[in-house]
Amino acid sequence: MDNKPELDVLTQQILDEAPKRTTRHTVSRQTKIKRATGQLGTAMARKKNDPLYKRMIYFRDQYYKYREMIRKKYSPRVRSKARR
Repeated sequence: MDNKPELDVLTQQILDEAPKRTTRHTVSRQTKIKRATGQLGTAMARKKNDPLYKRMIYFRDQYYKYREMIRKKYSPRVRSKARR
């Protein structure tokens, strides 16, 4: 009932000896806090109907500029949430 093809002995040995790879990366605490601060700042701007957020979404070519402005504006408020 099994339709899997049988592997020859050499191929099976190579597959068994191959190192297993994982995709986990080490991310520092500061990087996590910075990332969370940016995400929470953007979420807060959207929740408060901030005009900077509306511009960021409307003008895709200037998205990164407005994103930085939002992060600077809301950074002090959301930093404590980001550290949790």
